[in-house]
Amino acid sequence: MATVTPLSPAQVLVLIFKACLIVVVLLLGRGLYWLLHLVVLAPPFDPLRHLPGPEGKAFQNHFREVMDPNKSVNSHEQWTKSFGKTFRFHGFGKHDYRLMSLDARALSHILNSPIYEKPWQTRRFLGRLLGRGIFAMEGDEHRSLRKFIAPAFSTRSIRGLTPIFLQKAEELRDRWDLLLPVVSPSRPLSPYEPKDVHDGQSAVIDVLNWLSRATFDIIGIAGFDYQFNSLEDETEEVYLAYRKMFDAADRAPGFKGLAQIFFPIIEKIFPDETSRITTASLKTVTAAGKTLIENKKALILAEKASGQAPKEKSIISLLINANVSEDPSQRLSDEHLLDQLSTFLFAGSDSTAVGMAWCIHHLSLNPDVQSRLRKEILRLHEISSEAVSEDRHDFADSVDALPYLDAVVREALRLSPPAHGAIRVATQNDVIPLSEPIVMKDGSVATEVNIRKGSFVHIPIEGVNLSSSIWGEDSLKFNPDRWIEGQTPTHPGLANLMTFSFGPHSCPGWKFAIFETKLILAVLLPHFVFSPAEEIKKYNAILTRPYVYNKYELGPQLPVRVGRYQAESK
Repeated sequence: MATVTPLSPAQVLVLIFKACLIVVVLLLGRGLYWLLHLVVLAPPFDPLRHLPGPEGKAFQNHFREVMDPNKSVNSHEQWTKSFGKTFRFHGFGKHDYRLMSLDARALSHILNSPIYEKPWQTRRFLGRLLGRGIFAMEGDEHRSLRKFIAPAFSTRSIRGLTPIFLQKAEELRDRWDLLLPVVSPSRPLSPYEPKDVHDGQSAVIDVLNWLSRATFDIIGIAGFDYQFNSLEDETEEVYLAYRKMFDAADRAPGFKGLAQIFFPIIEKIFPDETSRITTASLKTVTAAGKTLIENKKALILAEKASGQAPKEKSIISLLINANVSEDPSQRLSDEHLLDQLSTFLFAGSDSTAVGMAWCIHHLSLNPDVQSRLRKEILRLHEISSEAVSEDRHDFADSVDALPYLDAVVREALRLSPPAHGAIRVATQNDVIPLSEPIVMKDGSVATEVNIRKGSFVHIPIEGVNLSSSIWGEDSLKFNPDRWIEGQTPTHPGLANLMTFSFGPHSCPGWKFAIFETKLILAVLLPHFVFSPAEEIKKYNAILTRPYVYNKYELGPQLPVRVGRYQAESK
């Protein structure tokens, strides 16, 4: 009988080394084949190569032209005039053909078809930040969650939040008033102060910061019956956790950040400052969220057991109430409910605040529009110092029906959409129909585009909103009258804008955002006058945020000179 000689420690180490070497070689071989296929083998068979579009060198990309809001306006317009409304551009090199279209029929097909989904890279990034909320879901999960969310964002539910909107708008007004100096009217008027401001009574205020605090407070109460009280001070633990996490996510990811999306283990082995901030913030948010959901669920179950009608009206309460009423097999887990908290807070605070800040920015640059809007609101108030109607809901309905206010808000959302664009990926081969034919590279005319599985499609939200072929030659001008004169083009998009997208993945809270914006403006405009304080530029992170020219390192901000309104003498 043969004897087995045990291996020495050195031999074991050699075997382990050889095994590891084989694994590394196999991984490298697979990686090299993937790279060869991506760069050399696949591109000649990509149908998008036949489309017209900007050219580039081997590893030149067009991301800056597409995603930098300070350049993309010109890029979209030039490419549309040169190549038509549907064209291709280069992603990570000449081999990476990507589709972009401003064609109404093509957009409708892409945004309504289940074939096109958010890329897994986008969903992984959003999932890390917001959990498995509605923005990070696809397919049946997404459809099921939309069904749960819909009642919380109905017109009736949003109208019920009127007292919260107005309370926080008035609190914001009072806080701004405290920031303005109280000085003698004899002080010389600053050249930066508009003529309809009380002499010397103006100050530069970062409206983005304050609007973000106001919308945080609003969604905290309306969404979760939770008091952030950030308008009073920015010290509440959960508010700070969210704020730090969202601020960290706004930074450019860099190479390491991009690598972490593809290889999440990098973040665990080599955590950087952004990773540590996100992890610590999520820990705080998760602990508070679990307590909130447990308390709300216990309260709702107690009401059901006693036969009482539900008293809780917050969004999370409506979701929990609908959830416990569903077939147990269809219910959302507490973990999924928790994920919705971060999603609602981000969408209901940051994106809405950015939209409002851009609106005030446009009003500051257009004093005639600002004055006309103020007069419309003052007619509703009767006089600027008069309190709002005792019936807050009737007052809010009247505000919502103001035609020029509606036009101003829509025009601001058109000209400065909080989301610059969106990306989809084809999950199978498809044929995209076009409403306007395009001339292919070989000179032939096409009325449809073939696309293969795995190809990326960029949805130019800003591009569609600013297209001169849709909105006319004054498409880059802030002109609210375009919404009143009956000349608004028929185009896909909620509220006739691409800002909120459309189709199954459209923004579920778009009515909430517009209603909230109108009420806050209706409270602020009778008391304040806005004028420019700095040159403002845009940068694109998760949202299109403002920054002060030559002060990018200071982060997102939108300083505006704010003065007390001086009523015209009769």
